[in-house]
Amino acid sequence: MDHIQEFSNNISLGGVILFTLGAIFLVGLVAHELGKRTGIPRVTILLLTGALASPNALDLVPPIMHSWFPFVSQIALCMVGFLLGEQFVYRTLMKSGKVVWAITVSESLGAALVVFTVLYLLDVPIVVAILLAGIAPASAPAATIDVVKETHVSGDLPKVLLRVVAIDDFFGILIFALCISIVEFLGGTSNFYDELLHSFWEIGGAVLIGCVIGWPMAKLTGRLSKGEPLLIEALGFVLLTGGIAELSGSSYLLASIVLGAMVANFASHHQRPFHAIEGISTPLLIIFFLMAGFQFDITQLHTIGFIGGAYILARSFGLIMGGYIGANLGGADPVVKKYIGWCLLPQAGVALGLALMATEKYPEYSSEILSLLVGTTVIFELFGPVITRFSLINARKYQSSVKQHD
Repeated sequence: MDHIQEFSNNISLGGVILFTLGAIFLVGLVAHELGKRTGIPRVTILLLTGALASPNALDLVPPIMHSWFPFVSQIALCMVGFLLGEQFVYRTLMKSGKVVWAITVSESLGAALVVFTVLYLLDVPIVVAILLAGIAPASAPAATIDVVKETHVSGDLPKVLLRVVAIDDFFGILIFALCISIVEFLGGTSNFYDELLHSFWEIGGAVLIGCVIGWPMAKLTGRLSKGEPLLIEALGFVLLTGGIAELSGSSYLLASIVLGAMVANFASHHQRPFHAIEGISTPLLIIFFLMAGFQFDITQLHTIGFIGGAYILARSFGLIMGGYIGANLGGADPVVKKYIGWCLLPQAGVALGLALMATEKYPEYSSEILSLLVGTTVIFELFGPVITRFSLINARKYQSSVKQHD
């Protein structure tokens, strides 16, 4: 035993970290190949692998790696936000903007209203029903963009999907703030307007930061050629934007999206910085998804129960019907109407973050909210990308059959 203790004491921390990172990247490679052969999204494989390696299962990961998750997730989501911003080119939005906004508003409200109605009818405490309704519209932009890239599906559906997911958080924050304000009002407290003002700053501050930093980035990008200087410049601006947004209390994801939109609209060679960031985002996203899996406690699945099942069905129905109604109101193509709602099912860390905010304000309901959200988030994050992938591939087949008939 003394020899084992002495050996463990002499293990280099740096060596452990290097070994773990190497193993993570190789697991990412295996997940990519396995995904191509099985049709299971890489995201789902990485999340499952992370869950199996977590302390709640096989406990294969050094404890120090768990402390990295908030830092890695912020960097990864800043890059995801920047890449999503490329979808917001003014000329393109003039063509599809009505569709995108109609779908986003409709699916967000649909998820919130259906979840509240179902839970209220099941005699869930009204405060819990309102808070869960506020969390329901939250999506998983990182998982969605990864599935879209992995499937290589082109056409209206993936374009609309990426734009909807990009501004989904905008409405998610507003709806959550409104739900918090309603709970405050019902409780007789005086924080109704404070909560709304805080949420408006979270959104407005992010837009302001993204615009202020995005303008010089757009102008500088056109003066740099491809290669290392452009990569350094792009990474510097993206991380600077995320850091300032986080320090100011606004949404770093939304700020990064606005930054990307500024570059997409005002840079003379706007595709270069997006290619640069996309090239280095893949390894970070592999770490991000595996670490997200580390946070899962598969043993919590038994806590879902009847109410959790009702939440899953209600959120799914609200998103699918809301997406369909919004696509009809916006005059979207038939393939978008048919599949957009199904592509919006993934739900991840944003929902858990909102749940933690809710339980901090209302600790008396923490066990009910967290026990349900942890289990249902595992379900949505594992199976949501599978449904998104299936819908995108079916949409491609649908478009091909329509072209053949034409």
